[in-house]
Amino acid sequence: MNGAEAMVKCLEEEGVTRIFGYPGVAISPFYEALYNAGTIEHVLVRQEQAAGHAASGYARISRKAAVCVTSSGPGATNLITALATAYADSIPLIAITGQVNSNLLGRDVFQEADMRGSTESFVKYSYLVKSADDIPRIFKEAFYIASTGRKGPVLIDIPCDVQIDLLKKSFDYTSEVNIRGYKPSTKGNNPQMHKVVAAINKAKKPLICAGGGVILGNGEECVRQFCEKNNIPLVTTMMGIGVMPKNHPLYFGMLGNNGKPYANRAVANSDLLIIAGARIADRAVPKPENLEQQVNIIHIDIDTAEIGKNLGPTIPLVGDIKSIFDRLLQENISIDTSNWIETLQDIKKSTVDHRVFSDKLVNPMLLVQHLSEKMDDDAIYVADVGQNQLWSADNYVMKNGRFLTSGGMGTMGYSIPAAMGAKTAAMDKQVIAVCGDGSFQMSMMELATIRQHNIPVKIIVLKNNYLGMVREYQHYTYKDHYSVVDLSGSPDLEKLSAAYDIPYLRLNNMEHVDEILDAFLAEDNTMLLECLIDPMDLVK
Repeated sequence: MNGAEAMVKCLEEEGVTRIFGYPGVAISPFYEALYNAGTIEHVLVRQEQAAGHAASGYARISRKAAVCVTSSGPGATNLITALATAYADSIPLIAITGQVNSNLLGRDVFQEADMRGSTESFVKYSYLVKSADDIPRIFKEAFYIASTGRKGPVLIDIPCDVQIDLLKKSFDYTSEVNIRGYKPSTKGNNPQMHKVVAAINKAKKPLICAGGGVILGNGEECVRQFCEKNNIPLVTTMMGIGVMPKNHPLYFGMLGNNGKPYANRAVANSDLLIIAGARIADRAVPKPENLEQQVNIIHIDIDTAEIGKNLGPTIPLVGDIKSIFDRLLQENISIDTSNWIETLQDIKKSTVDHRVFSDKLVNPMLLVQHLSEKMDDDAIYVADVGQNQLWSADNYVMKNGRFLTSGGMGTMGYSIPAAMGAKTAAMDKQVIAVCGDGSFQMSMMELATIRQHNIPVKIIVLKNNYLGMVREYQHYTYKDHYSVVDLSGSPDLEKLSAAYDIPYLRLNNMEHVDEILDAFLAEDNTMLLECLIDPMDLVK
């Protein structure tokens, strides 16, 4: 067995059935072994960054580490943005990159790039494979590291000659992973647990803030049960959307700069904020120092580095969200929050949205509401970045599906490849990517991937001919001095759809929104829906 064959065998042992990538000479031995094995489906993307985003979408829906593969040099460096995106949102990926021959490393030869150095700040760990005999150990460790503790991407950079070299030892993938210095804590410290229970029992106005870590830790159900058992309200960060259905009586929306005003008021008026699986960065709480002085804070996270990074907790608790809330469900908690819930409901009812949208074109907020209400209960909604992301997060009607987006890094062009990955992980589910005309053009080449591999993803493009989020910032900050945000020259989407043999619909205004959306959702195959919105429509 050579190194490349060992790589494929490792993936088989991990139960990998699909990978996303783009071949090149430096990774060709692996592709030869992949071809000969015939056990793993390979999805050929049209740009390497899309391989990482597609793997991200696959990982988030399958709830296990996904694999992306590229060649050396520019093939590998094109993947970096996707790795940074996955790292920011704690998505478990295994990134395999080809590398020049071992004896050429450090000599600046053709298509050599130092991938370990290049990705150091946004991978969970990285390997440069020096011997074919190390491949089973490295792959086993990589999957373990990516999938445990705070999840994240792991890079395996492997020179071409190592892929060709024969293993001197017999292939062994049975050994236990035991990495000195890497022992994730999952159960929660008992004295800290007692402090958490005591603080909850003393609270009059408790509030849970759920982040993406709740979903990554498979903790949605136990967090919902905890809220329902103790009548505790819940808000989410953007990445936590989906922990609780939107119409649940205990759900009070997304907090933050672009969240619901009543969610932010709930945070400000609470006397105990329980942060679960969220880092609470600047978009969620712009001035954390003010909140620290007003509210008692319990911060629960699997990653010790995240606790207190942005918001100083009264009680820190390190552990796995599901494990901790399963334990909390067994604790004796007795509180009366009926007045607190009634206050929050009054605040919610009294909140007035003063935003005005064009009545001649499509109202993006109403569009998202109509769309998500019509979508299947377990559908997957993938939002891109920009105004479309914020309109989506603000108005998506969560039922029992999933809401995916690039939260930490805010990477434009994420939605279409991530939707491809999500769909291949759940072919029985409805998957819809929603993007702006700017973000669409960052990944529209993946329409070819969708066609080649018959991945029936539905795509909605909100078209305003501007980089809308930047234009809105320039509107407020620079008094309508619009600099380099005009997207004139963009393609005719009807003709582009025809070029890829994809059915196309256009929505010009709200008059026929239900009719058009019904036709869009009724299509079993890929379809592109273009929605014309006013370039002056604002998020705030």
